[in-house]
Amino acid sequence: VAAKFPYLVQKKLREGQEERRVAQLDWRIIEQDYDKPFVASGLKFVPLPYDKPFVASGLKFVPLPVMHGEDYICLGFLFGEKSKVAYISDVSRFPSNTEYVISKSGSGQLDLLIVDCLYKKGSHNVHLCLPQTLDALKRICPKRALLIGMTHDFDQHKDNKVLMEWSEREGIHVQLARDGLKVPIDL
Repeated sequence: VAAKFPYLVQKKLREGQEERRVAQLDWRIIEQDYDKPFVASGLKFVPLPYDKPFVASGLKFVPLPVMHGEDYICLGFLFGEKSKVAYISDVSRFPSNTEYVISKSGSGQLDLLIVDCLYKKGSHNVHLCLPQTLDALKRICPKRALLIGMTHDFDQHKDNKVLMEWSEREGIHVQLARDGLKVPIDL
């Protein structure tokens, strides 16, 4: 990372030199069985338990294990106190315990689910596609869902009209997300 994005990595400042950086990475690794921090290429990695909540920028996050293919576990995240939000970008299947945590019939209805949706038709081995995403939304039943990670096969306006009709039938507001979309929500 330091070679490609040197501006994101903290450097040792020379005497009298001011720190000038727009952004900086705070590296964290979420591991199941790792109990010590380690350093690689001058970057400090702080392992976090994958199944325990953690706080970042004053906001509590709960990791949500999901399948990204059948042999790889990815994490989504549940956050927000006033409004419950789940962000799940790389998912092909929800394990039952994760689905329970984010479902209306489980731990309580989400105010917003931001979820993977790669293709309009068919299926994919490591991502949900529209048919699987809509089936999952029926089971999870969030108040609102934003679909992310779409290919260029989607037409923002036409497909959002189709999703609006689906939303009216199913009682779940669903739309395709887009660059620049602002979502006011009280966390």
